[in-house]
Amino acid sequence: MTQARYRDLVEWPLMATALIFLTAYAWQVIGRVNGAATLPFEVILWITWGIFALDYVVNLWLAEDRVRWFLWNLHELLIVVLPFFRPLRLLRLVTLLSVLQRTVGETLRGRVATYVAGAAAMLILVGALAVLDVEQNAPDAKILTFGDAAWWAVTTITTVGYGDLYPVTPIGRIVAAALMMSGIAVLGIVTASIASWLVQRIEENAEDVAAAAGERAAAAEEPVRAEVADLVTEIAALRLEIAELRKISESR
Repeated sequence: MTQARYRDLVEWPLMATALIFLTAYAWQVIGRVNGAATLPFEVILWITWGIFALDYVVNLWLAEDRVRWFLWNLHELLIVVLPFFRPLRLLRLVTLLSVLQRTVGETLRGRVATYVAGAAAMLILVGALAVLDVEQNAPDAKILTFGDAAWWAVTTITTVGYGDLYPVTPIGRIVAAALMMSGIAVLGIVTASIASWLVQRIEENAEDVAAAAGERAAAAEEPVRAEVADLVTEIAALRLEIAELRKISESR
């Protein structure tokens, strides 16, 4: 079993686990479930967290260079070892984006549509849920409903920041900072994709122009080539006649 093979096998199960986690988390946060009613949701959240923790351990074990994989995946470790910061566990949902990208395809337009629609929607939903979870019960909180949280997430990820709603808790501000950086990253990916698409179109047009010019040049040279071919044929015929005349003169 290799790490690549393992990831292929667990990709969709992990996606389903992430969706279950998201559903339970959203239900608990938006519904403001408290007291004994939170027990089923907490059980689901801890089970899914355990699955993600097991996935991290297996990936580390199967990695060819464990030290390098560990260093390059410190964010995975933070998500696993900080389960009490429940909103931060929503970062695990980024696995949905990688699966969605492979499903859509590897074309440029497919990647742009995936990152714009999928990444933006996922980040807005995750950011709204995370900030609402930590803000709705905080003193002097500004974000009290899911509608407020969604509006705040939209203005934050687009780097507009109206300032009418803002987090007042430390965790809420961490979520805000992560959402702002994610928004900049998404916009950067979109800009790079569009620039790449424009360069590709320019190169294709240049190739088409060069091909058309080559065809015109070939068409213009065709009569000349025909005349040259006729001259070559006539010269060959003249040489044959000259050779025959020489033979006749020599025989006399």
